[in-house]
Formats: sequence, C-alpha cells, structure tokens
Amino acid sequence: METIILAVVIAVVVLGALGGLIVGGRRRKSLPPPPPKAPDITAPPAEPHVGEEAETPRDEPRRTIEEVDLPGGPPVAVEEPPVPTVEAPEIEIPEPTAGRLVRLRTRLSRSQNALGKGLLTLLSREHLDDDTWEEIEDTLLTADVGVQPTQELVEGLRERVKVLGTRTPEELRALLREELLKLVGTDVDRTVKTEPAGRKPGIVMVVGVNGTGKTTTTGKLARVLVADGRTVVLGAADTFRAAAADQLQTWGERVGAYTVRGPEAGDPASVAFDAVKEGKEMGVDVVLIDTAGRLHTKTGLMDELGKVKRVVEKHAPLDEVLLVLDATTGQNGLVQARVFAEVVDITGIVLTKLDGTAKGGIVVAVQRELGVPVKLIGLGEGADDLAPFEPEAFVDALIGD
Repeated sequence: METIILAVVIAVVVLGALGGLIVGGRRRKSLPPPPPKAPDITAPPAEPHVGEEAETPRDEPRRTIEEVDLPGGPPVAVEEPPVPTVEAPEIEIPEPTAGRLVRLRTRLSRSQNALGKGLLTLLSREHLDDDTWEEIEDTLLTADVGVQPTQELVEGLRERVKVLGTRTPEELRALLREELLKLVGTDVDRTVKTEPAGRKPGIVMVVGVNGTGKTTTTGKLARVLVADGRTVVLGAADTFRAAAADQLQTWGERVGAYTVRGPEAGDPASVAFDAVKEGKEMGVDVVLIDTAGRLHTKTGLMDELGKVKRVVEKHAPLDEVLLVLDATTGQNGLVQARVFAEVVDITGIVLTKLDGTAKGGIVVAVQRELGVPVKLIGLGEGADDLAPFEPEAFVDALIGD
C-alpha cells in the first residue's frame, strides 16, 4: 500500500515538472523582441537669428596683423595696391588753314591735271574740226563734268577760239582757265557758316551715306575750327553704326572737343538735341552733329534725318547742313545728293577722296545738280587733309602749270 502511494506521488511530481517546462517554453516563444537601442543624434548647429530674435553682438578683443607674432622674422607690412591713374589724351595743335592749303594745292595738282592736259592737247591742234570738238566733249564727260555743263563749255571754247584765231600755248591755257572758272563759279559764298549773328553756338549738321567719310569729315572739320581758335562740341547722332560714336569721340579728344553721345541704337534726334543743349550751356562757338547714314529699323533714313532737323531747331535754326559725297563715285553720287536734298535743305557740299581716282568734273556736276556750292574738299587720309574749296586753286590744278 505504501508502495502504491509513493508511486502516485512520484508520478504527480514528474507530471508537474513536465508541465512547467512546456509552459515556460511557450512563454519564451511568444515574448516580443527587445526594443532597439536609440541612436545618438548630434544636434545641428544653431542658426543665426535675425530681426527681434537676434542676439546683441558681443565685443571681443581682436588683434591686428602687426600684433600677431609671426614665426621667422618681423611682421610683414601690408601695402595697399596703387590706384591706377587714367592719363588724359594729349591734345594736338591742328595745322592752320593757310598752311594746309599750300600743301593740298600741290597734291590736287598732281592728281587732277590729266583733264586739263587732255583739253590743252586737243585745243592745240592746228585744225579744230568737228571730230576734235567731239573728242573734247568726250574728255569732259569722262571727267564727270555732266552733259549740260559740257555743252556750255564746248560752245564757249568754240566761240573764243574762232575769235582768237592764232593760238599760242599760253593763250590756250588762259582761255581754258577762264571757261572752267565760269563753270565752277567764283562769285559764290563758300564760307562755312558757324558764326550766327547775336547767338551761340553755330549749329552744323553733317549728312551723307555711310562710306563717304562722313564721321571722319566731322572730326576733321572740328580740327579746322579749333585751328581757327573756335571751341567745339560734337554730337554723335550716328547711333546705328557700330563704333561711330567712339570714332567721333576719338577725333574730339585729339583737339579737346567734348563729345555728346547716347546708347547704341538709341534715338539720334535726342542725341542731337542734347548736343545743342550742352553746347549752349558750355558757351562753345560751334556744335557739329554727325548723323546716321543708314538705319536698320523700319523707320526710313530720310524720315529720321527730318526728325533730327526738327528737334535741333527747337533750340535754334541750323546754320549749315553739309552733304558729304565720295568724289570717286562720280555720277552715282548725284543720285544720293538728290535724295538728301529732298529731305533737308543742303547748304554746302563736302567732296572727299578727291585725290584718288576721282574725276575733277564732279565739282561742276554736283553744284549744278543741287544749286549749292562745294565748300570743303578732302584730299587724303591725314588728319589735316580737309580744306576750304578755292575755285582758282582747283582750276589751276586741273590745267597744270
């Protein structure tokens, strides 16, 4: 009996132990994993505060570079870089008008006396028949004299030769000189009007297509005026051609003339207006306005020139409107002259490049076409190669010595 009771107790103990093991295993399986360890997070640097949140700056002791002990020698002295100095351009003294006329007369004689020599050779023939007179006409037409002036000159020569009879070389030269002077004209006022009565400044507008030397002529004219003791302001109203204002300003700086300019592709009329205004305030003698010779806008060139003229005349009337023509273009230059004359009242002509392949007869032709005189001629690329036109000197250069 005791043995049975002992066996039952042992069985109960064994069963209880087994049950505890099973329950403990299940609990271990159902427990969740332990939470991960939180990472160490570094706080970002504090942002600077502005406005009302800004902190009051603290004065901290600072040392200059001279107070810092540098290794290896005495402190290095800090030198400030020198301020660059802009040198003013050297002002040139232009050649006086009288001196340049002598030199230009010689150059003109070398380049233009082919016409005169050809005429003298034909007139020196023993018999002047119709064929000879036709050759004389052809010589004059080739020299760009023009049809009507050529007919007048030939008729005058035929009349004088018939009356003269015997013809010596001296008589022929004198005869030809008289007839050419009649064509060129000696009783015309060729003075460039820059001294209006009772006011300053005189206002001169320079017009012409690009390529004729318009801007260069404006600069050279400034030199002529400065050489005669006048003060000048230049107006760079050719705003549509690249570097035109720079070119004109360079010419002005050489002789101490102030240049008024505007933005590239700006309004030419406003530049011209400002130039006259500046000239009045500065009290100068003359304002020279260089105008555009070509536009890249829908507005026509001639409309723009008319606008410039009207705007300038709000200050004062124009004293001169000079048309610049390239003498080497010959009769083609007359087409340009007609177009410009329809828009602005041309008062004078400037013939450039008269020392090259130009025919001297263009002087006669353009005066007849416009009814205004040639006032200035350019005979080269030099700064002082512009001079007043003298009919006597021109004709003497044509027929030679």
